[in-house]
Amino acid sequence: MFNMNSPIVSIIDYGMGNLFSVNQACSHVGIQARITAKKEDILNSDAAILPGVGAFGDAMLNLEKLGLISPILDFVKSAKPFMGICLGMQLLFSESEEFGIHKGLNIIPGRVVRFTNNSKEKAKVPQVGWNRISNPSSKRNLWQESPLSGINKGEFMYFVHSFYCIPENKEIILSNSKYSGTEYASSILVKNIFASQFHPEKSGNCGLKIYKNFKKTISKEDAYE
Repeated sequence: MFNMNSPIVSIIDYGMGNLFSVNQACSHVGIQARITAKKEDILNSDAAILPGVGAFGDAMLNLEKLGLISPILDFVKSAKPFMGICLGMQLLFSESEEFGIHKGLNIIPGRVVRFTNNSKEKAKVPQVGWNRISNPSSKRNLWQESPLSGINKGEFMYFVHSFYCIPENKEIILSNSKYSGTEYASSILVKNIFASQFHPEKSGNCGLKIYKNFKKTISKEDAYE
């Protein structure tokens, strides 16, 4: 049973998410979370998480079939904390070139494109495993005011992806990573949205730190740890 006096987070279930891992991470840091595909649950939550693994086009089709596009858009407009993870980050963008051009939620203007195989770097696509996140020099202060607060620059996070996001507005890029000769946005922060290409729930103690910081955002505590 939920404690109705404490914040509740909806983990949005559209059939393509790492739901169990995300739910376990939330539970570990004391976040009350529920896995749901119900519009009312999402809109009545104090925060929401959109996880995701798989193909962009299939994900958008599932969101449409389940009637979840409108609730997600309305929730984001409500200014309550929202987290996107991996494919959940990509879906926030305007479009993806994965298996053809597919329209996204268009919450964040920009595109999702594929890594190219770079023989010099000897990197295989998809990227699977640990990679560093770095801080753009212009975002030094923003990092400490985000769910990445308390995480060292150059820390390793866990990635599984073949595609990456190119936001039109580079100012929203919170962290960069480099793979296959390409530097790309590995996390973004814009208004009430934090989204990461990496999986915090698979990134050990540093990933759990992100969930702890997200909890502070939900609880409206003054500062991150």
